[in-house]
Amino acid sequence: MDNGVAIAAAAIETRTIQKLRIRIIPFLFLLYIVAYLDRINIGFAALTMNQELALTSQQFGFLVGVFFVGYFLFEIPSNLLLHKIGARIWIARILGSWGIIAALTSAAHTASQLYLARFLLGVMEAGFFPGIVLYLTYWFRQRQQAQTIALFMAGLPITSILGGPISGVILDHVHWIGISSWRWLLILEGMPAVGCGVLTYLFLPSRPAEANFLAREEKDWIITAVQLEDEQKQKKYHVSALRTLANGRVWHLGAIGFTMANGLYAMSFWMPQLIRSSSVLYSNTTVGVLVIIPHLIGLGAMILVSRSSDQKLERRFHIAIPAFIGGIALLLLARTSSPVLSIVLLSLVSLGIYSFYGPFFSFPSQFLTGFSAASGIALINSVANLGGFVGPYAIGAINARTGSLHGGLTAMSVSLFVSATLVLLLPKEAGSVAP
Repeated sequence: MDNGVAIAAAAIETRTIQKLRIRIIPFLFLLYIVAYLDRINIGFAALTMNQELALTSQQFGFLVGVFFVGYFLFEIPSNLLLHKIGARIWIARILGSWGIIAALTSAAHTASQLYLARFLLGVMEAGFFPGIVLYLTYWFRQRQQAQTIALFMAGLPITSILGGPISGVILDHVHWIGISSWRWLLILEGMPAVGCGVLTYLFLPSRPAEANFLAREEKDWIITAVQLEDEQKQKKYHVSALRTLANGRVWHLGAIGFTMANGLYAMSFWMPQLIRSSSVLYSNTTVGVLVIIPHLIGLGAMILVSRSSDQKLERRFHIAIPAFIGGIALLLLARTSSPVLSIVLLSLVSLGIYSFYGPFFSFPSQFLTGFSAASGIALINSVANLGGFVGPYAIGAINARTGSLHGGLTAMSVSLFVSATLVLLLPKEAGSVAP
């Protein structure tokens, strides 16, 4: 009898997880593609925008980074509101508001106007990514989270795989009614977020109890399983939402995310210009096609590393080893002018950086739940996203002083080495150090 009950329970678990991955993950994946495209398309716009508006490399670096200042300031309150109001309403609000601001950025005519628009874009998008990570903890237990997060975050490389060629074609061919192609780029890639906001409000369930695609027994199973895991975490770690903000482990994870994000956003925003600088013969369309290669490599590595991390329930080495690989590749990239070798090294950078995120964002849910998870994940991501300001700005500033991107790439390689070292300093179990 006991065996029969166990078999039935296992069948419900398998069926439920499969349904969640089919229904929830693809939709969130689509949202992340739209979000990340609006975040990084300024890197492609720069291929023509910088010359038209006479932006220096240092100004462009600041333009890229100021987005993350707005993001940082409003991320924690945004995530707490999501947990209180519900994911469906709050994520829909985020999507709609940032889509409007992203499109309106096309109206800027000065560096100051661009700074303001990008800052407001960060404010509007604040809480989206940590909100999704928090949302996934409502549906998936710890043993499935690295791969689940990686499947969602596959939107990072996919955005560049799809967005690169599309952005390149828009820049080369869309000059309608006398408006510059980079302005059309921001308009055409900004408006889908508004439509996705409507779809989110109509179709995304906030909690398992609202999931009409699940049978009653499947809802009961996922609610019970997640609640049981939350209760075990609360008994063992019990960190309040307020105390989370002063928790040493949370800040340790934030520092790891910060040093890695330096590399991620430096790669995302500067890759088109790095590829262009390796050969003056490349058109915008060619650059858009070539960026596909590193991101395809990163995508495959991201899925394989996260799957291995879940299977072995090991996080530290699954994060640190790729980070070291990415750091070495960046260091070598700073010392080559070969177009072919540049693509190879950028592929290794992508491998190292993208492999990081699935295992890394499964760490917070090992010891945080409820409002403490909402505030903790938001704080970690807020600190991490400051790397989105520091990394691109540092490359621009160093380039302005030296006339070369090489010094900035070397600095980013050091940042990845530091990130890998900080990961190895984490204990094997997230809660082995008292909060």
